[in-house]
Amino acid sequence: MASRIRLGVTAAIALALGVASVAAQDQSIIVQSTTSTANSGLYDDLLPIFTDETGIQVNVVAVGTGQAIKNARNCDGDVLLVHAKPAEETFIADGMGVERFDLMYNDFVIVGPLEDPAGVRGMTDAQGGLEKIAGAGAMFASRGDDSGTHKKEMSLWGDTDVDPASGSGEWYRETGSGMGATLNAAVGMDAYAMTDRATWISFGNKDDFEILVEGDEDLFNQYGIILVNPEQCENVNVEAGQSFVDWMLSDTGQAAISAYEVEGQKLFFPNAK
Repeated sequence: MASRIRLGVTAAIALALGVASVAAQDQSIIVQSTTSTANSGLYDDLLPIFTDETGIQVNVVAVGTGQAIKNARNCDGDVLLVHAKPAEETFIADGMGVERFDLMYNDFVIVGPLEDPAGVRGMTDAQGGLEKIAGAGAMFASRGDDSGTHKKEMSLWGDTDVDPASGSGEWYRETGSGMGATLNAAVGMDAYAMTDRATWISFGNKDDFEILVEGDEDLFNQYGIILVNPEQCENVNVEAGQSFVDWMLSDTGQAAISAYEVEGQKLFFPNAK
């Protein structure tokens, strides 16, 4: 009889643990995200607030936008948060996302060494700045990784008379790395680079580098948020994922985004509608 009681208690404990495990899974999500939101420290600031309010744990996979979209297409995630609107719209058109929402924005800038060998300091014409850099044969470090920043950079080159591929391995260096690593490479080579402003503000190895080109409307950097479509990916945690999307778009989430600063500078500007 005692043996049966022990077995019954063991089974009850196992069942309870199983239920707790399922509940824990229900209260966690994976967000496939661009690196800039993670490297800037935004998630470290926002996610504890969200988790405290909802009990939902958010696990962020921070990679380039292209890889994040690929991961979401492979059903490895519940929410997509990136910054390449045309690619996001294709993701929706292909049925992989439920709906895309504008979330927040900042801008891209071109940074470079104090000596500024290409003479682009103070320019507000991004394409013109790139043409001057190429014309001078000055070093330029590109992420070269299909990230949102790289997609924007290639779009800007596409509006010039320069094919950067022709200078690959010479004045044009593709790192195949994230933004922080690319900025470190740029500083090490005295090369120009394009980065989102949030990453630049948060970057700790600026040396004598500074923002040289900014203010062009073509450098606008919009972020979007999308719930992965459960009709395509049956493992999507719809309830928790939608809660995260809704919170980020809510007055509370938007206020938290707006309040986040580094060294007294706002990194992201909420613009959910």
